[in-house]
Amino acid sequence: MSTSLQALLLGVVQGLTEFLPVSSSAHLILARALFGFDGDKFGLPFDVACHIGTLIAVLIYFQRDVMRMVAALPRLFDAKNPEARLIWLIVVGTLPAIVAGLLFKHQIEDHLRTPAIAATMLALGGVLLFVAERAGSKTRAEGSLTMFEALLIGLAQAAALVPGVSRSGATITIALLIGLRRAEAARFIFLLAIPAILGAAGSEGPKLLKAGLGDTAPLFFIGVVSSAIVGYAAVKYFIRYLGNHSLDVFAWYRLALAATVLVWLWRA
Repeated sequence: MSTSLQALLLGVVQGLTEFLPVSSSAHLILARALFGFDGDKFGLPFDVACHIGTLIAVLIYFQRDVMRMVAALPRLFDAKNPEARLIWLIVVGTLPAIVAGLLFKHQIEDHLRTPAIAATMLALGGVLLFVAERAGSKTRAEGSLTMFEALLIGLAQAAALVPGVSRSGATITIALLIGLRRAEAARFIFLLAIPAILGAAGSEGPKLLKAGLGDTAPLFFIGVVSSAIVGYAAVKYFIRYLGNHSLDVFAWYRLALAATVLVWLWRA
């Protein structure tokens, strides 16, 4: 398989799995391990580049919400302004990921980006999705979120730094457990993902610029574009899907993939 096709495949995987509760980082790690992709060309910097693609996708899809929040910045301390309140909810929800990234970034990158860890977390997350679907009332609107609840969702997002946990999976699990409706939970966690993805890109971006992309620049371009296109479609149809469907299919998928990987590791 050519490196261009590998870049396209990984970009598609990232775009599809970033917003579905199945862990994009786990899929990228497993794709490299199973297919023997070049770890130097398709390592963590390439993952971050693909995340930029999904960031572009979510910014385009939620452009009206983002513009309303930008317009609300002069009224940031107006307690009656719903966009200003949403900004504060996102700020509070982002803080745990910032702290966790600063404290544990190198430990996670050096020791946890393995197929075994990814498979274990996929299985655990699948079980928790089943629990959230059955325990949550799914009756609350996004506007009823409290700052403390945004912090809880933020803690789940921080846990998703571990491959296999899944940012969307962990955050939507907590959102359902506290009673949010599925589609509104998805909207909030996708907006919450914007500063998290920006932070990841900002962390790795200077390293990429310093080292230079060289002959890998076309591969990064392919990854960004493919992840952006597929990511936009994933956001659009996932939110529609959640209007009338449960997350059980994603929980079963996580468990099946985890079992497959563990069997593969055992036989290897």
